[in-house]
Order: sequence, then C-alpha cells, then structure tokens
Amino acid sequence: MTTSFGLLSTYPPTQSGVAAFAGALSTALAATPGVEWVEVVRAVDSPTFTDRPEVVAHLLAGADGAAEVAAAALDRHDAVVVNHDYGIFGGSDGDTVLEVLRRLRAPSIVVLHTVLRRPSQHQRWVLETVASLAGAVVVTTEAARARLHETCTVDPAKVHLVPHGALVRPAIRTVSSSGEPMVLTWGLLAPGKGVEWAIAGMREVRHLSPRPRLVISGQTHPKVLAEEGESYRLGLYKKVRAFGVAELVRFERSYADPAVLARLVDRADVVVLPYDSTEQVSSGVLHEAVAAGKPVVATSFPHAVDLLGSGAGLLVPHRDGAAVGAALKRVLTDPDLAAGMRAEGLRRTAGADWASVATRYTALAAALIGSSRR
Repeated sequence: MTTSFGLLSTYPPTQSGVAAFAGALSTALAATPGVEWVEVVRAVDSPTFTDRPEVVAHLLAGADGAAEVAAAALDRHDAVVVNHDYGIFGGSDGDTVLEVLRRLRAPSIVVLHTVLRRPSQHQRWVLETVASLAGAVVVTTEAARARLHETCTVDPAKVHLVPHGALVRPAIRTVSSSGEPMVLTWGLLAPGKGVEWAIAGMREVRHLSPRPRLVISGQTHPKVLAEEGESYRLGLYKKVRAFGVAELVRFERSYADPAVLARLVDRADVVVLPYDSTEQVSSGVLHEAVAAGKPVVATSFPHAVDLLGSGAGLLVPHRDGAAVGAALKRVLTDPDLAAGMRAEGLRRTAGADWASVATRYTALAAALIGSSRR
C-alpha cells in the first residue's frame, strides 16, 4: 500500500526551528519506500511566494476562508502531519489551527514542539483540543511526554514518542585548519538564547593552548528583527569587547543551509547551548549536536537534562558564565571525557536519523489509516 502525506507547518524559506524540522521531515518522508508523495500547506503571517513545488497552499493567519482552503488541500492525502507550536497559526495562542483540524477527514498526526510547564487556561484548552481532534500526538522527548501528562488531560494511548531526527554524519570528523579548538553555538539569535553566557565563559578558557575559538552562527530571528532590530546582536558585540575576548569570538551572520551547517558542526569540538529558558522540552539544535557525536555544554533545560544526563554532555546552571567556562575547560582539556561524551551521545541518538524517523511516521500513519477504514 502506498501512502501520501499532507503537511501543515511553517516551512522553508521561513527561518525557524519548526520550519527546519518540517523541511527535513518532508524530504525524508518523500524518500521513504511506500510513500507516494508529500505536499505542504505552509503557515505564514503575510502573503508570500515560494518556488518549492511541494508547497501547494498557504494558511495565511487571519485571512477569511484560509482554514477551508488549507483543509481541502490536506484532505487530498491519506494522512496529515501537523506541526504544532503556539505562535505559528494565528489567532489567540494559535487557535486558528483548530478550524483546520475540525474540517479534516483524513487522519492526522500532531507533533507538539512546545509543552509549557505552566500554560494559561486558554493555552491548556488549545493543546487539549488539538490532541482530542488528532488521531495521534507525537512528542520528541520523554521530558515533553511527562510534562504533557502533568499539565494537560490527553489520552495517553494517543501519545507517541518519536525522536526529532538528525542528519547522517560522516565517519571522519573534519578538523579545523588552524588546529584551534572550536566551540560552536548556532540557531536564530534572540534574547533568551543565552549567548552572552557563552561569551562570558570564554574568559575561563582564553589562557589554554591552543586557544579555543567560539563561533556564533545564525541570523537574528526574523520576528525579533522586525520588532527590535539588531539590538540583541549589538549587545553581544559589546559584551565580547567588555569581556576582553574579541580575538576568541567570531560571528557568522548567515542562515546556514543544511549542507553548510553540517560542515560547521563537523568542525566543532564542543557545542555550547546556554539557553535562559527552563521550559524547553525539545531542541533540534541539541539533538543535532548530540547525534553528531559532539560533547555538549548546556544549561539545565528539560531536553538537556533528559538527553545529556547519562553522560553525553555537561549541565550547568542558568545565567552563569563562569560555570559555562569551567565546563568548557573540562571538555577541552580532558580527551577521555570528550570521547566518552561522543560515545554516549551516539548511543543515545542511535536510530534517530531522518530516514528512520520518517519510517516511524509512516508506520504510525498506516495504523491510523487502518483504524479509520475499519
């Protein structure tokens, strides 16, 4: 039996973690045996154009009739995957997505990218309603599943844990041409990413020989750029100078495509994720880093605690540059510790490449299709 998928999500060229997830999942599904084709309904905030052939419709936030158009396009398929986050569908807490889900006849799989520790009454209602309308609910981490059952009333039988997905890595790590260790953090820049604590941490390792370099890769988040301009990035530039580490920090302002990002990650000796948030139950950047066999230094957000706790990385307190620096120093000066982290990271993420993840979505869709026919 062949299966076709409709996908509702933000989607490239939109720059966000959810869009990147959707792009990778779409590509992997299309390459999966038994999948006939994949089409995308792209959620957008304003009228836009894309030349990607798989994008067949747009769900424009606030537009009259948009939900009907989106549902009709998705219902041409055997199964529908909906990427859910509160900020991507318009309405109050993204509740416009409910209009689409109520109209769908095809069985749907909803992927939850955010599960809040203390949701508002309306946020809880939105999530519970999304789950009730879906045929299946996917979370990408055990932390997300635990929090979902703690904060919301959702049928446990509907909830499935499917890892985020990661690129297949080369067998040989690329080494920096300078021979200097690379500390890497990447993703869209915005307040809350905690990059300033990584910069502060470089003070603790500036006397190592050879001296490590911190690479900060990523553009400012488009929504932050529209509202605040480059104030966050400019503030980071000031901190680099104030901390006396200007020679150790490099900014790469481009939004790297997957191939460029893969080469950058391959060159890294350690990845640092000093996020301020204590809410984050799923981080694509974290999963990608661990799956690449990179030692990780991260603050104790839920996904990091879950994934790094068995030895794939080091956890540090939030908003503590000295602690970040001390952890970096341990990784960079203890080859046995770093090697152990790499091995544990690869063990924890085994079977989480995008091809394997797409196969699990296909199997889940097949079960839903079979149930709906019965």
